[in-house]
Amino acid sequence: MNEVAVIGAGAVGLTLAGRIAQHGASVTVFEAEPHREWTGSRAICMQRETLEIWARLGIGDAVASRGVQWRIGRTYHRGHLLFETRLPDQPGEHFPPFVNISQSEVEELLAGRLDELGVVVRRGHRLTGLAQDGDGVTATFQTDGRTVSHRCAYLVGADGAHSAVRHAAGIGFSGYTFEDRFLIADVRADLPFTNQRHFHFDPPWNPGRQVLVHPQPDGVWRIDWQVPAGTDADAERANGGLDRRIRQLVGASTPYELVWMTGYRFSQRLADAFRVGRVFLAGDAAHVMSPFGARGLNSGIPDAENLAWRLATAEAADDPVLDGYEAERRPAAIANLVATDATMRFMAPHGIVARAWRAIVLAMAPRSAWFRARVNSGRLAEPAAYPAAVPGPTDPSLPRHGLVAPDAALPDGTRLRDHLGRGWTRLVPDLSAGAAGTLPIGAATVYGRDRSWLIRPDGYVASSEPIREGG
Repeated sequence: MNEVAVIGAGAVGLTLAGRIAQHGASVTVFEAEPHREWTGSRAICMQRETLEIWARLGIGDAVASRGVQWRIGRTYHRGHLLFETRLPDQPGEHFPPFVNISQSEVEELLAGRLDELGVVVRRGHRLTGLAQDGDGVTATFQTDGRTVSHRCAYLVGADGAHSAVRHAAGIGFSGYTFEDRFLIADVRADLPFTNQRHFHFDPPWNPGRQVLVHPQPDGVWRIDWQVPAGTDADAERANGGLDRRIRQLVGASTPYELVWMTGYRFSQRLADAFRVGRVFLAGDAAHVMSPFGARGLNSGIPDAENLAWRLATAEAADDPVLDGYEAERRPAAIANLVATDATMRFMAPHGIVARAWRAIVLAMAPRSAWFRARVNSGRLAEPAAYPAAVPGPTDPSLPRHGLVAPDAALPDGTRLRDHLGRGWTRLVPDLSAGAAGTLPIGAATVYGRDRSWLIRPDGYVASSEPIREGG
């Protein structure tokens, strides 16, 4: 049996460990911090496919029912609505396009689910080194003033942007940090805003810069202000600057509670490799990006889903199934970095030409669809497309190989995705039971009448083939 050590008990690490356990492998989580702490909203926009992954783990419906569901994003310029964007929402989808909920709250749900699965989380274990050989990995930790070691077949760093695993493995982290700074606050108040994404370019109450407002559960609003590079978050709170910023949104007389606040500079970085031998990176340990577009956590959770079944089923360290992780997830990270880089360059243009172009785009957007299409307040996260290993059907109405398998209603009243994620699944257009490991589907579904489909353990379409007449 493959034994895996996961370093980091954040959302990505806990998701990875839970899915590894569900695939039947042994897994232990190690976390440097001795206690789990509630640290504000952090990531809040959970994309549909992230919810589907958590549904396989057993918390998807709890996250969706607790969070604020939204389908429309509004973009403003100088206080005037430029346009609304309605997110794609296919009939029959179990989850909405996005749900807003604090990452801290999701991590509590994940920790509870790991307890149910019997996964051990060893807190207060700070990684100090690792060594690997042909048979496994030995990790050393500092805990309670002493050094301990742990032997495993594979080790995954899901320990954030300052990953100790990445440093210990000698993996570079190329990229850069934006000079522009952002002040972020969670504010509880009774506001007349709609439960949608509100993005403001150059509003009167933050001239020359941007503000993003998102709803959260329990009447909490996440507010992101772009601020001058030298702005200090603690000083803003102490000198009344933060109160003035909040009052400009909530009004002079509206009561509010400051739940959490911090300041950030956002980086765009990518690990030079996602794997060195038996050591892997996932989530922020492998890639960090600006949050505009909700691509950070919504990239890390698919990392976990992609890697979990590979580690659980690999027969040896040189099994090609392990190579597929970096081959698929690193290009996905690059695509997300390209998208977020374009957003940041539009939000915070540098140079006379870039600033002039943005001014023209925003001025012309109310009158021109062509210019509206070039307003970039964040291209929202979507599931990655993977290279197809085998050619797919030529009919464009059928699912594509390398994409997430579309959901479908089944004859027994369940939905297709309720049955995915436990292993490889064969879909056949027949109501009979078929061979072991197959799942019958009705002929009227999106999968057609004359093909069988092979779905990977992470819910992606692997291949399909025509059904021969008579068999």
